[in-house]
Amino acid sequence: MIKKRKRNLSTEVYALGQHICMSAHKARRGIDQIRRRSYEESLMILELMPYRACYPILKSVYSAAANASHNMSLNEANLVISKAEVNGGTAVKRLKPRARGRSYLIKRATCHITIVLKDISLYKEFEEYMVYSKKSGLITKKKNKNLTCHDTYSSGGLWDKK
Repeated sequence: MIKKRKRNLSTEVYALGQHICMSAHKARRGIDQIRRRSYEESLMILELMPYRACYPILKSVYSAAANASHNMSLNEANLVISKAEVNGGTAVKRLKPRARGRSYLIKRATCHITIVLKDISLYKEFEEYMVYSKKSGLITKKKNKNLTCHDTYSSGGLWDKK
């Protein structure tokens, strides 16, 4: 007998790319385009955008989807990017030789990219369960029938006087 595992609705799968050599401001241009979109749609957007930052973002999205399919056995067609963020990382410091034996410090910005995926099929199953339980009478809500609506414009109130 095969038992079905109960899935938690707060199941999230993430991928974290650290110390990527680009500024966080430039990486946010690509991240803002894919936030709250489906997995397949975000792949198409990232492949067609002309920014250099899209390639590491694309790798992070692929990695998060691979984590979802391998670790949680989720279907990639039902995945949605629930959270995508870019944080600044440590600056890489390099020395550039200058005139008369001096050196000049160059700071190269890095960033950390976090992609979080959620499975929307779990929410559809939950909504179907709620609809079923409402029909069968398991869930009941008390309704207030004493609500009255007063319209001040047509009731001859403040603005009818000439």
